[in-house]
Amino acid sequence: MIKAIIFDFDGLILDTESPIFLSWQEVYREHGSELALEEWAANVGTEDSFDPVAHLEGVLDKSLDAAAIRSVRKPREAVLIKAEPILPGVESYIAGAKRLGLKLAVASNSSRDWVRGHLARLELLPHFDIIKCWDDSDVGRRKPEPTVYQAALNALDITADQAIALEDSPNGILSATRSGIFTVAVPNALTRLLGVGDADMVLDSMVDMSLEDLLTVVSKKVSGS
Repeated sequence: MIKAIIFDFDGLILDTESPIFLSWQEVYREHGSELALEEWAANVGTEDSFDPVAHLEGVLDKSLDAAAIRSVRKPREAVLIKAEPILPGVESYIAGAKRLGLKLAVASNSSRDWVRGHLARLELLPHFDIIKCWDDSDVGRRKPEPTVYQAALNALDITADQAIALEDSPNGILSATRSGIFTVAVPNALTRLLGVGDADMVLDSMVDMSLEDLLTVVSKKVSGS
């Protein structure tokens, strides 16, 4: 029996990934270059393995003032993110979970300050029973490691078969499936380029299926009926 829905944050509740990409794309264009969406998307959900400044320096074959670039880009990123709405279907799923008496959690690759700050700004924070982030003391590892989902399950006091995870990126999907959680992929414009890995189910958007209908489908898939 499903007792909780665990949401990813970036790219699932709020599209922070596109604004970050766009802000870096603007930097590249200011230097007469282009940042390919495919190249950026390949690094979504990783442990900051892609350094845009170092990459741009390689493209231009010259050194750049990284601090100066970031001092301009970061505020631009914040403006773009603030303009982003809650992604479609998120509020309906939250409302559906409340109606059904399900617990709600977030399991994120971002920092606790980042996630809680945005959830508070969007007036979603009070709806979540548990928030687990990579920098929590009982996590300490980013996805695709399963640690953040295991910490969420422990905090919710449930087992993996009592939860559904909603994820948008391959690393997030892998993290959730490694934890034994039934995982629904809801890719966005960026992560759709990467595929959905080993997700148990795929939705183009949460508006495509109500939470009640999703629970019915998951129950049938799990039971094999």
